[in-house]
Amino acid sequence: MAVSSIPAQAGEPTTPATSAARAPRRPRGEGQWALGHREPLNPNERNKKDDNPLNVRARIENIYAHRGFASIDPSDLRGRFRWWGLYTQRKAGIDGGRTAVLEPHELEDEYFMLRVRIDGGQLTLAQLRVIADISQRYARDTADITDRQNIQYHWIRVEDMPEIWRQLESVGLQTTEACGDCPRIVLGSPVAGVAEAEVVDPTPAIDEIIQRYVGDPEFSNLPRKFKSSISWLVDTPYEVNDISFLGVEHPDHGPGFDLWVGGGLSTNPMLAQRLGVWVPLAEIPDVWAGVVGIFRDYGYRRLRHRARLKFLVADWGVAKFREVLEKEYLGRALLDGPPPALPEKPVDHIGVHAQRDGRYYVGAAPVVGRVSGGQLAQLADIVEAHGSGRVALTPYQKLLVLDVPADRTDSLVGALRGIGLEAFPSAWRRGTMACTGIEYCKLAIVETKARGEEVVARLEEQLRGFDADISIHINGCPNACARTQTADIGLKGQLVVGPDGRQVEGFQVHLGGGLGMAAGQSAGFGRKLRGLKTTAEELPGYVERLARHYLAGRTEGETFAQWVHRADEEELR
Repeated sequence: MAVSSIPAQAGEPTTPATSAARAPRRPRGEGQWALGHREPLNPNERNKKDDNPLNVRARIENIYAHRGFASIDPSDLRGRFRWWGLYTQRKAGIDGGRTAVLEPHELEDEYFMLRVRIDGGQLTLAQLRVIADISQRYARDTADITDRQNIQYHWIRVEDMPEIWRQLESVGLQTTEACGDCPRIVLGSPVAGVAEAEVVDPTPAIDEIIQRYVGDPEFSNLPRKFKSSISWLVDTPYEVNDISFLGVEHPDHGPGFDLWVGGGLSTNPMLAQRLGVWVPLAEIPDVWAGVVGIFRDYGYRRLRHRARLKFLVADWGVAKFREVLEKEYLGRALLDGPPPALPEKPVDHIGVHAQRDGRYYVGAAPVVGRVSGGQLAQLADIVEAHGSGRVALTPYQKLLVLDVPADRTDSLVGALRGIGLEAFPSAWRRGTMACTGIEYCKLAIVETKARGEEVVARLEEQLRGFDADISIHINGCPNACARTQTADIGLKGQLVVGPDGRQVEGFQVHLGGGLGMAAGQSAGFGRKLRGLKTTAEELPGYVERLARHYLAGRTEGETFAQWVHRADEEELR
């Protein structure tokens, strides 16, 4: 008797006959190029295939800058512009409750956020002056320091972009691939080349990577963003990058770098994993390119929320990842290597510190990374007057002045204080970061920068002599740009129910997170208690109460994170 080829109807029981008639279901592809899946599986992939995003600069310079915002093709505006550091900013007056329900054109203003790459974090005096001038001329005096060592402008008009690029590029700065599905800024130690504890300065490797690969079509179409960190010192958040190189001494081969892959936060946080290899300085660019190549070819492109390298590393494991890197991309084996030695305590470079050349550097803190063009112009004058020609930005929204003569440090500290940059800040100013928030970001749900300033001011007043280090990271949405999950107190913006029963701005609270930045520290995403939330209005009071509980209950030498993990829930609420 022949088996019917008619499929069972909805609601009918499936019989062996109907099951046999069905063809076996093929596993759904993830859009991995190396496996032959080249057809775009979502609108972002289609947009990149239709035209390499790097090509949009010519249209900005030749068309949009002359015809204005209304002339911009939507596929350029909300897609390819990012490859040149440009996002539309949020239209003023739209509350966080409408973030997820409005269409992009309803959320966006006719102005842009512009991100300037500062790979490695160091700036010459000439570069600093140009950054300040652009802020004052074209960005309404905005110039935030980000936790990726970028400068971020707001209120940028497309009509001004050709002149902005001309000025930036005249001093060796660029916005190329500052955003988009491509290699973003390479984090580096802000004191590379001058730090007493540094054995090898990796700046030549960073420079070679930027020269060879940034703006190269070979890597301009990755599945998602690709974040890098290269530092001898443990002074960048190396465990939350797609790739990190960290200084290490090999017992047989001397100084080199330990390789980590697969880190990233957002809504599905994962820590980078050691590949267990030792990489000499000269080989960093090729190894970096090999890892990017794996991501380009094997990375998942079907779903945007699963397209970061961390998902591939999690599925493959480090052994397979290393094997593919060595066999398919490098054509040689890498040497096994030891893990890096961590410092006795975390390094943030705030204060006055000796350089190895006999001069000094001074690290100072703005509040939550917010500075202005006018402030940076004053800084440039102060830096020059104190015999220095360089500054540096840190991945913690702080700023350093390098190469200061020993007899000028006290004067410099005072001058910095006069423009709102504090070299001896309170624990609260030193430890608090905030993302852009609802003021400008289309993804945000709550205000962040102003909230951070309020928290710092309240705690400096109420807990002036606080003697411990507590990091507070404030994020306006779940995407964790401010590294929410790795803070002592991580605050994820959301709408919460206020005292009167109405929805108001607030935060979900993560406690006791951190990275492995010092000996004895273990990385983790902390403790998230069920229902632990605070309104934005109650936030300063909540943090003060929590800090007082810690002071009352800590044991000798116990950090905040250690206390959090053993404290009763009631002490944390």
